[in-house]
Amino acid sequence: MEHALSPATLSELRRPRAYPAVSVLTPTHRREPENAQDPVRLRNVVAEAKKQLEADPAVPRERRADVVRQLDLALADVDLAHAEDGLVIFAAPGEHQVWSLSRAVPERVVLSDTFLTRNLVSAQASERPFWVLSVSADRATLWNGGVDRVTEHRAGGFPLTRTRENFDAERLERIGDMPSTFRDEDTRHFLRDADTALAKLLREEPRPLYITGETAALSALDDVGSVTKDAVHVPHGGLAHGTPDAVWHAVRPLVAAEARKSTDAVTLELEAARGRRAFAAGVDEIWQSAREGRLRLLAVEENYRVTVRDGGGDHLIPAESGDLDAREDIVDEIVEQCLETGADVRFVPDGTLGGSDGIAGVLRY
Repeated sequence: MEHALSPATLSELRRPRAYPAVSVLTPTHRREPENAQDPVRLRNVVAEAKKQLEADPAVPRERRADVVRQLDLALADVDLAHAEDGLVIFAAPGEHQVWSLSRAVPERVVLSDTFLTRNLVSAQASERPFWVLSVSADRATLWNGGVDRVTEHRAGGFPLTRTRENFDAERLERIGDMPSTFRDEDTRHFLRDADTALAKLLREEPRPLYITGETAALSALDDVGSVTKDAVHVPHGGLAHGTPDAVWHAVRPLVAAEARKSTDAVTLELEAARGRRAFAAGVDEIWQSAREGRLRLLAVEENYRVTVRDGGGDHLIPAESGDLDAREDIVDEIVEQCLETGADVRFVPDGTLGGSDGIAGVLRY
């Protein structure tokens, strides 16, 4: 199952497909007893997708059979033992993907000529993604970080490894020779290569960056690198060969501290916007401002959800989940629209926005 949504991946997912491109969304659960319902619910929503395919006269028989087979393959790829809060299946002629999300999604089936991506975009934004680079004298490992975990990123040249005759980093650590190892020109060249590879990735996917390693390694990387100079340094050795859990344990306090600082900054910015009449709040006002591209900053409480429907004009009105014309993922629509227009989107802890009904923003004009 996929977790990390890069700009290149998102662009590929948004590419038009031969009809039908099928999007299947269903909520999932991380823990018992709620997760007991997930297998049945997943089978039922996939069955509904097949039913819609069967009933659609615009889908030729051979193409229908292909997409049904892709749905079955996707279903086999699902690992509910590692489920999060939402699951998205994409299936089209000749392809399928399964995405596990850390943000709940409404249960739905959509047949179109593109995949439904807004829930992925919103989930990615809510995760506050970051990178962790772990360096040693013989290995540089890159980790993809999210709200509650890190996973190894195996692309863009990572992990970088170095072999050298008679090179034994563990022995050098034991005899206390590690500082001189990081003054060695070959080692510094290796670290420079890691910095170069990371710089390319950051141009494509800019995120906050944490770097772990021995103090001598971090100092050497500062000397030879460029993009790593602005990173948060975590003096902790051994993680280039470590486990995701060990890396997460090392960076978690710093990630939490940065999240608190970010929330405080958002609160101050919203208060300042009130004073200069550039403040917007409530799903209806935010939705209108997002469509007009007027939002510079969008703040959303992490678990804020609201179901609405069009009120026959330019306004939204509350609706019940399951209503025929209900829009159960309107918040995700707003998040995607804001990101499309270059707004800064921040997810904040529940209760942060006080009387703003869970969603607020700063206007450009």
